[in-house]
Amino acid sequence: MTCYDRRDLGLLLLRLGAGGVLAAHGTQKLFGWFGGHGIEGTGQFMESVGYKPGRASATAAGLAETGGGTLLALGLATPAAGAAAAGAMAGAAAVHTPNGFFNQGGGYEYAATLGLAATGLAVTGPGRLSLDHALGHVFDRGWMVPVALGVTAAATAVVVGTRNKQLRKSEREEQAALFDDQESLLGE
Repeated sequence: MTCYDRRDLGLLLLRLGAGGVLAAHGTQKLFGWFGGHGIEGTGQFMESVGYKPGRASATAAGLAETGGGTLLALGLATPAAGAAAAGAMAGAAAVHTPNGFFNQGGGYEYAATLGLAATGLAVTGPGRLSLDHALGHVFDRGWMVPVALGVTAAATAVVVGTRNKQLRKSEREEQAALFDDQESLLGE
């Protein structure tokens, strides 16, 4: 008979809490549940903050949060689940970074906390009170942790980098248009 220790119970609570919050947050994007805006509304928001195309970005973020969160809560495919959720939260943090750290001012505190929890679970594993353990860790091998986190980090860097490049381009175009408007006003 297996005796579960406090580490297993702690990991279960962390997985259920972080995974549940991530899954709920993702269903806001995908289905409009819990006061969310669904794919259409979230897609429009994603476009407005530089993630284009917005609908595809909303779908990807929603799937990473819902799928990653659900799998974390279950303790299944923990390296991939944690990496997916962490990548989504890194993308969210990029949006909120100009507002500082604290969430009350629109900062990245919330996204960073969920992303770090997901990363921590990907690294430590789900514990014995999990589907990964029940299935013999076939989806939770040691080599999967650096692979999942590395692939997610690379993909997130490309997505966030592309967004930042687009934002800089838009800002330059807006400044050029303002300059042109000022020149035309002065020329009259």
